[in-house]
Amino acid sequence: MSNPLYLGFYFRVSPLQPATEILIAELGYAGFESFVETEDGVNAFIQKEEWREDLLDEIHILSSNEFKIEYTSEEIEQVNWNLEWEKNFDPIIVDDICSVRAPFHEKPDTAYDIVIEPKMSFGTGHHETTHMMIQHILKTDLKDKKVLDMGCGTGVLAILAEMRGAKPIDAIDIDNWCYLNTIENIERNNCNHIEAFEGDVALLKGRSYDVVIANINRNILLNDLQQYAASLNTNGQLFLSGFYEEDLEMITKECLEYNLHRVEYISRNNWIAVSYELK
Repeated sequence: MSNPLYLGFYFRVSPLQPATEILIAELGYAGFESFVETEDGVNAFIQKEEWREDLLDEIHILSSNEFKIEYTSEEIEQVNWNLEWEKNFDPIIVDDICSVRAPFHEKPDTAYDIVIEPKMSFGTGHHETTHMMIQHILKTDLKDKKVLDMGCGTGVLAILAEMRGAKPIDAIDIDNWCYLNTIENIERNNCNHIEAFEGDVALLKGRSYDVVIANINRNILLNDLQQYAASLNTNGQLFLSGFYEEDLEMITKECLEYNLHRVEYISRNNWIAVSYELK
C-alpha cells in the first residue's frame, strides 16, 4: 500500500504571534494534519484527497488586515511526522502544576505530568485553547465525576481529568487518527478509567455526564450544544473552547436556550475558554 500524497503549504507570517497560533488552529480545524513552526511562519500539511479548492476560504485569519500572511504550496510524499515533531516540540508547564511533555523529555517536578506523542493529532497543550482548558480542569473538583472529552484529539484533557479523580471518562473524536492516538496516550499514562470512541455527537444519545469538555470550533459547538445539554446531569458543568472572544456573546446566547448559564471564562491571545452550568 503506497503512502498517501500530501500537499504542503508554506506560510510566511508577519508579525508571527498571535497570528501563527491562530493560523495553526484554523488550519487544524479545516483538515490540515500536521504543522512545523519555522522562523518566519509555519509549514502545514494536508492529504491531497482531503483538499478542495475553497478550503482556505474557511481560514479567516488569511483575510485579516492585522497580519500579513503569504504562502506557497507543493505536492509531496509522506513525511516522517514524528521526526519533524520531535525536533519542534518543547514541553510546557501550566500554572506550575501540570506539565505536558514527550517521552524523551526530562520529567519535571509538577503535580500532574502528562506524557503524549501527538503525531498528527491536535492538542499538545501549546495552543491557547488546550492550555486554558487545562487551567479550567485544574481548578475544578472532578473526583468521581463522570466526564466527557468531546473532540479529544490527543486525549490530553481526558488524561488530566482522570489524574484529577474523574471516573468514568469518555473520550470521543470523529478523526480516526485522533481516536487511535488517544488510545495510545491513555496507555502511555497508565489510565484505567478512560474509554475512547470514534464518532461524533450522535454517540451521546443515552449517555449522561457530570462534566462535558468540548474544545472544537465555534460552528460545531453551536450545532452540538443541544446534545451537550441533554447529556448533562442537573448542575452539570460544560467547558467550551475553540473560538474567539468576539464569539462569546453568540455562544452564551445559544447556551441560555438550553438552560446553560455562564460561570466564568479565561482569555488568552483573543482565544477564550468558558465554563457553563446546567440549572
